[in-house]
Amino acid sequence: MSETLSDTNIDALPNVIPEGETLESWITKRTARYETRNLDWNALKFQADFDPKYKRAQMRYAGTGATGVAADGNTVAAEHFTFSTMVLPAGCEGPLHLHDDVEEIFFILKGNKVKLMFEINGEYTETYVRERDLVSVPAGIYRGLVNEGIEEALMIVCLGTNVPETPTYPPSHPLSKVKRPKPGQA
Repeated sequence: MSETLSDTNIDALPNVIPEGETLESWITKRTARYETRNLDWNALKFQADFDPKYKRAQMRYAGTGATGVAADGNTVAAEHFTFSTMVLPAGCEGPLHLHDDVEEIFFILKGNKVKLMFEINGEYTETYVRERDLVSVPAGIYRGLVNEGIEEALMIVCLGTNVPETPTYPPSHPLSKVKRPKPGQA
């Protein structure tokens, strides 16, 4: 026989709601609504300033991701991972980059010709993803993308830690020589 909530000893459950909060106020703080999000075309502006093909926009929901944005008070506090969407204009490129500390997940919401590229120890491969496809990239593998479609694509990006390290680029990539702005600067 399955147990129902009324059968559960509520007193035995841990109280996860912070002291001084009600369930409603706590859940409100943990809710990020689309209408309160902003497209941040500046999160990776240093890349687009180097070459316009790198222009992309991040919309943050939980945490700040690994784009170098130091803080965003308009997001849900990240506890175990970050969650954002990324707008990929037609022809845009996300350069090969490395997260050596964290798994990264890409989930395509819109778009049918997004090429994901991967490299490790001199071995290279690529795959095309389309709407509702997901790719999980373990730490330690270079990853990048190109929207080869003729329309804007949209993807979810999740990183498996609340504060990911800023990624690096292959030493041979021109962006590896570009000085990043300090966190909090655009």
